[in-house]
Amino acid sequence: MARSAVCGAAFIVVLLCLLMTTPYVINATVTCGQVVTLLTPCIPFGVFGGTVPPECCAGINGLHDAQNTAEDRRTACSCIQQGAALIPGIDYDRINTLGDRCGSPCPYKVYPSTNCSEVS
Repeated sequence: MARSAVCGAAFIVVLLCLLMTTPYVINATVTCGQVVTLLTPCIPFGVFGGTVPPECCAGINGLHDAQNTAEDRRTACSCIQQGAALIPGIDYDRINTLGDRCGSPCPYKVYPSTNCSEVS
């Protein structure tokens, strides 16, 4: 139980650091701050698996609705990629199932090797 609380606190610290240090893309309407806010509830699923929290699906659906342009999708992809890289134990295959699990299929998959500048 204590390990779980420590992990949870560490995730919040990592996300706050990401939120405060990630530059915002001027041409896009989606910002990294929004991506972090929307997807934070998905972190436990991305690390531990189990049931997808309803708040995670709400965030996935909100992000899906906010990505109106190719630039929005590229920005979201980069933010997800940068944020996921900071989370110890993240399972990329698992997080890439969230769009389908939540009813908002993602037009791209995010892995450390994904070239987000090519997302259309």
